[in-house]
Amino acid sequence: MDHNRIPPTVRRTYGVDDLSTAPSFAGGFINFGYWQGINLADPTSEDRVRSQEQMYRRVLREFPEPRERLRLAEVGCGRGLGAALALREFRFAGVTGVDIHPDQIERARAVNARALATYPDRLAYTLGSADELPFSDGYLDGVFSVEAAQHFRELTGFARESARVLRPGGRLVVATFFTAPGPDVAERLKILLASFADGLDIAHPLDDFTTSLTRTGFTDITTESIGADVWPGLDRYLTDAVPAAHWTRHFLPAWRDGLLDYHVLTAIRI
Repeated sequence: MDHNRIPPTVRRTYGVDDLSTAPSFAGGFINFGYWQGINLADPTSEDRVRSQEQMYRRVLREFPEPRERLRLAEVGCGRGLGAALALREFRFAGVTGVDIHPDQIERARAVNARALATYPDRLAYTLGSADELPFSDGYLDGVFSVEAAQHFRELTGFARESARVLRPGGRLVVATFFTAPGPDVAERLKILLASFADGLDIAHPLDDFTTSLTRTGFTDITTESIGADVWPGLDRYLTDAVPAAHWTRHFLPAWRDGLLDYHVLTAIRI
């Protein structure tokens, strides 16, 4: 794979900057968290880790039982903690974490060395991109992605590749934040949020992605807004983790203003 395809902001953020070490991302996971059931009166770093683990559990529960027969891939696996959690807690037949950034794959293999040694035939981490997945046609029973799709330059290639690598009846599950439709939404987000201004995050309307999925061979597409269990909890934690004027505090008002929302999307390969 041509590593020059990695956008500069993605290369820097997940390379030398190593976003997982930022105060807002405790424990090595890199997602905003699913805060349902967590006391927000005084959230701790342990609560932050729990919120990120819960995001993975929320996604992985979308795969049907018996899960022991399912081979999965995570697209945009980062440091690989979610893929290891998937294998450890849900007992899938196999989980492969895929990431476009070689530094992330190196970190994933190092951080999860014990799990890799314990499950040498069931857990793996490998280079690949959302539109060039390293699997043969119909090889996988499931594909999932947790808070990575907002970085993909476009989602049509991701939809097409997911359809290619999934067997008929296989399931795709994506959790991330999508934007509202409208010509001015992307520009408003660039003003509010530095991640959109510098190109790290891309404004992907939810309806555009569901249309791409339909056209590339998916059916039974469902979307569920979970923003109420993401943005308020994240913002409450950030009040103690980052300066009050930091741009990350603008996610909550962006959600309240209807510019973006967090969704869990599922789709079935025809």
